Amino acid sequence: MDIELGENQYGKAETRLVRVDRGADAHTITDLNVTTTLAGELTATHLTGDNSGVLPTDTQKNTVYAFARDGVGEIEDFALRLARHFVDTTPTITRARVRIEQYAWDRIAATGHSFARAAGTRTATACCDGDGAWIVSGVSDLVVLNTTGSEFHGFHVDEYTTLPEARDRILATAVTALWRHRSTDARDWAASFAGARERLLTAFADTHSLSLQQTLHAMGERVLAGADDLAEIRLTLPNKHHFLVDLAPFGMDNPGEVFFAADRPYGLIEGTVRRADAPDAGLAWW
Repeated sequence: MDIELGENQYGKAETRLVRVDRGADAHTITDLNVTTTLAGELTATHLTGDNSGVLPTDTQKNTVYAFARDGVGEIEDFALRLARHFVDTTPTITRARVRIEQYAWDRIAATGHSFARAAGTRTATACCDGDGAWIVSGVSDLVVLNTTGSEFHGFHVDEYTTLPEARDRILATAVTALWRHRSTDARDWAASFAGARERLLTAFADTHSLSLQQTLHAMGERVLAGADDLAEIRLTLPNKHHFLVDLAPFGMDNPGEVFFAADRPYGLIEGTVRRADAPDAGLAWW
């Protein structure tokens, strides 16, 4: 029987980093969760335990902190700096992927040093190998809800279907969206992110939804239409179901006012919207 080593990778998951930039008038917080993933010629360590080509995951963690000493800046740039460093300085490493989650903080009142955690998480992933580099920006756990303007009917029915058709329902989801840039050229990453996030929100609000799939496409299309430098966007939308509570046993009606917010199970809608001329970077870069 012939057995061989297949695809493999390793890295340091979820290195927590908080940097405080202490300005004269106010402080700024950069709160990150950084995951590094490396791949390359690592056969020896798997087959014989020869670790001479392995950059320790502890070293990867230390590199994140050392690079932060010079400043983080935009997370897209920080991720790309780290990814290129690992490929350029470790002979056995041919591919590096750095994923960053950034937790936003809003300054409280007029103080320069007090903050409250903001909603939604900004994300960025930079990938680097011998053929090039890619940057994917995004947002996760962006919870949105429409109290009306959503329907769901005309679906396939079989002997196990009990779901009634809905002509007016609550539509809620926690958006995870990842959008891939055409290039790694320097740009105003913060403005790019803010614009994409705003277009996601306005498309969700503007779309009279006949299905969450339709809403997904409308959101993706709106994001791409507003930025020529974006190649594609992938969205994951869990359907956060809200069911009308039957108050008839208590002698009460319920004209669309009292709902049960279900935790699970939930529908999970996923899809990609891309430009027809966009080069395919492959699933590995997401």
